Amino acid sequence: MIILGIVLLVIGFIAAIPVIWSIGVIVLIIGLVFMIFGALGHAIGGRRHVF
Repeated sequence: MIILGIVLLVIGFIAAIPVIWSIGVIVLIIGLVFMIFGALGHAIGGRRHVF
């Protein structure tokens, strides 16, 4: 999700489409939250590991 967020940020910035840029920011933040929770050992959505 982090990579997808970065890709959407770049596409939204280059194409000057604010909606795609905003979605990229949201996806990037969600990916970072998942990464932090996973590193701390918390289950996300009932799963211990997210692949």
